[in-house]
Parts: sequence; C-alpha cells; structure tokens
Amino acid sequence: MGTIRTRYMSGEDERQYMIGEDYEIYEKRGAPTGATRIHHHDFYEVIYVMEGEFSSLVDNRTYHLKKGDFLLIPRNVMHNYHYVEGKHERSRRIVLWISKGMLERLGDGEMDLEGCFPEGGDCAYHFPLHYEEILRNLLVKAVMTEVPDLNGAEGKRIFDKAQLMLFFLYLNALCAGDSFYFAKEESVHHELVQKVNEYIEAHMSETILLEELAEYVHMSKYYFLRRFKELTGLTVHSYLNNKRLIRACEELKKGIPVGEVWGVCGFMDYSSFLRNFRKEYGMSPTSYRAYLEQGDRPG
Repeated sequence: MGTIRTRYMSGEDERQYMIGEDYEIYEKRGAPTGATRIHHHDFYEVIYVMEGEFSSLVDNRTYHLKKGDFLLIPRNVMHNYHYVEGKHERSRRIVLWISKGMLERLGDGEMDLEGCFPEGGDCAYHFPLHYEEILRNLLVKAVMTEVPDLNGAEGKRIFDKAQLMLFFLYLNALCAGDSFYFAKEESVHHELVQKVNEYIEAHMSETILLEELAEYVHMSKYYFLRRFKELTGLTVHSYLNNKRLIRACEELKKGIPVGEVWGVCGFMDYSSFLRNFRKEYGMSPTSYRAYLEQGDRPG
C-alpha cells in the first residue's frame, strides 16, 4: 500500500470552530502553538497522540499526554493547548470534532455514544495496547483523504461514518469502567481554577467583584490576577465572561426568553449581554435561538 494521505491541519492553525455541521477529523503535526488561548465550543473533541507528547488544560486540570493517550473534551468546557518548548515539536495527533447531533445519529437511538465524555471528571485515558490499536486504526481510516475502490466522496463519507460508529462503540465500552484513567502523576490539578469555577457557578446571577474572588481563594488581588492568567492564559474578567456566555447558551437551549437570559447569567444589562454574545458567536442571541429551533448548528 502506498503512502497514506490524511486530512491535515498545521499545529499553528488557530481555528476552533467546525466548517461542517457533523464532524471534522484531521491529523495535526508540530507544536500546538495556534490554539493556546483558552476557549470552548459546542461540539465534542477527541485527541489521540500518535507520536511525541502533548499537553492540555481542561477545566481545572492539566494533562500531559504521550504516545497512545486519548483526551476526551466535553462540550462547553473551558480548555486550551499548553505548549511546552522542546517537548512538543515532534508531536503528531489525530483531532476529531463531532457534534452532539452526529453522535445521536450514530447511536441510532439504540446506544448513548456521548457517555464517554466525562462531566466534571478526568478526561484522559491510556488503554491497553490491543484496544489502543483498534481505536487507532479506526481513526486513521477516517482521517484518510480517500480510500481505494470506493465511489468518490459519497463512498468515503459513508465509510467514515462506519469507522466513527465503531470507534465510539469501543470507546464507550472502555470508558464505562474506571481502570484506564490517567495516573495522578500524569496530570496536574489546579485548585485555584477549581475554586474560581465553584464561586462563579454559585454566584452566576450576581455581580462578581475581583476583590471577592481574591478573598475567596485567600490571595492578594494582584497576585491572584497574575497567577490565574499564568494558569489559564486569560484574565479573570475574560474567563468570567466566557462562563457567563456558556451559561447563556444553556439557558437559551432550555427555552428561557432572550430578555431574561442576561439577568440569569449576571450581565449588567441587555446591551452588555448582546455586545458580548455577538463578539463571541458572531450572531445575536435571537439568531442563536432561531438556529436552535431550526435544528441547525450555530455558526
């Protein structure tokens, strides 16, 4: 068999949104220097490390992955790719973005394929070699640009869906237990980020002052601001704003009227909510609600 050609994205690429509505899969090579700003998205993400090393902050924990490791990032969870100079230059990984709707269709009403994505738990796994090879082969087949003897793009699309269905069937079965989680020494828990998250969730609808947060984590205001940015790459203000917007999307999906959402999420007024929502998502909350009602993916 000749050289396998894969869908490819440079490690310097900053894009963190899907062009298609269902899924994207590609090979990413080199140091992850293009997506180091903390972000979130409304689809699931799977990262498989093929060669070298890779690190990522997910919620309040930094994971240091090596060859054969998997990272499963849930929807609407704050994360970024943490570049370590001298360690990540030879990194090769397969990155899969997949929508909630696509996973539901793959499950065909018979199986919940979203169960492998944790809610508030650890996100990284190291499976026994036999299972790792099964999962790797399924991803490699899906990331190929073409498959011999298939009938063009439509044949490849159906082929990809079959690989992804099998991939998530195996992945969910393996993740059902807790024996393949990372060892504690392979990740770093950031208590500061966890405490900030806890405070924000508990006081989301209120005005949250930086002085209050600093007092809650028992730090001086300026040391707290500096340390938090070192860990997350974001100012506390930007982080808080992102958390409010994530909550706003959740409330809109529940059917809460647009005119009430801004108060529930702690924005000072509707104008501030509208300005920040448009900046982050490229549309108004009303347009976002219309997309949800049509069953489409917000752009």
